[in-house]
Amino acid sequence: MSLLVMSSGRRGALAAHPIVKLVIQRVVLGVVTLWVVSVVIFGATQALPGNAAVAILGHAASPPALHALEKQLHLNRSVFAQYGAWISAILSGHPGTSLVNGMPVWSLVGPAATNSAVLVGLSGVIGSIVGVTLGAVVALRNDSVLDHTSSVLALAVTALPEFVVAIAMIILFATNVWHVLPAVSMVPPGTYAWAEPRELVLPVATLVIVIVPYIFRMTRAATVEALASDYAEMARLKGLPTWRVLAVHALPNAVAPVVQVIGLSFLYLAGGIVVVEFVFAFPGIGASLVSAVSSRDVPTIQMIALLLAGFYVVVNIVSDVVALLATPRRRLPR
Repeated sequence: MSLLVMSSGRRGALAAHPIVKLVIQRVVLGVVTLWVVSVVIFGATQALPGNAAVAILGHAASPPALHALEKQLHLNRSVFAQYGAWISAILSGHPGTSLVNGMPVWSLVGPAATNSAVLVGLSGVIGSIVGVTLGAVVALRNDSVLDHTSSVLALAVTALPEFVVAIAMIILFATNVWHVLPAVSMVPPGTYAWAEPRELVLPVATLVIVIVPYIFRMTRAATVEALASDYAEMARLKGLPTWRVLAVHALPNAVAPVVQVIGLSFLYLAGGIVVVEFVFAFPGIGASLVSAVSSRDVPTIQMIALLLAGFYVVVNIVSDVVALLATPRRRLPR
């Protein structure tokens, strides 16, 4: 009996832990959010003028041919029945077939999503390292010429759209100034980006330039505030070197807001890759989305939109949990 009481007490304590509670809450909200997004996506594609049968056969098709194809695609069912069949197929791992070429949707979206994940992952990791490092270094020289110059430069870069940075990178490194990197990606659709690493350099550099100013500014502000705190001043009075005060006392206490900005940067990249992939002709999910929209390939559009929504939900959960882990007074149960 006592063992049962102890076991139930441990389970209750675990459930009351802030991290466990946060994960459970975020996962539940994430599932609800994805369900709402799936309804919105399905409703938006249903609201488009015409239907998939008209998109495939064209407006000149005869009514009998249109009715036959609508029956084959189950477009003659009610909206609720169509949504139920679609979401059931998504949950079973078979999101349907493309209306353009009849191939499974995942065979088209999978390689493109992998390429985009590589692009986002490399850009996010490199941009985070560069932004945090620059922000910490500049925070040590607060109110100096380097501080003011870097802040103005970062603010100027944040005003530049992705396509402007991308075109500038092409002019500098591929066409007019230097000819050291390819201007467009030559990776065939359906293959993976790591087979041609040189094709990744300019897209990754473009996205890194776009996100570094945000991470840099937040890291600098949070680190300057931490360095001005009482515990940092006490560490200096004890004779600790500047780098140790920064690494041991300032940065750990500045992590929480920086993690939130890094998470937002990853979310920003998920939208920014559409423009960058178009400029560099990179075979990622952005190019697949543009192609699917132009050809009105509804199942592919729905799958890509749902994948992007899932990415947003996962990144939000991870960033919230990491920010909580980085805040000692919040991660301990009370």
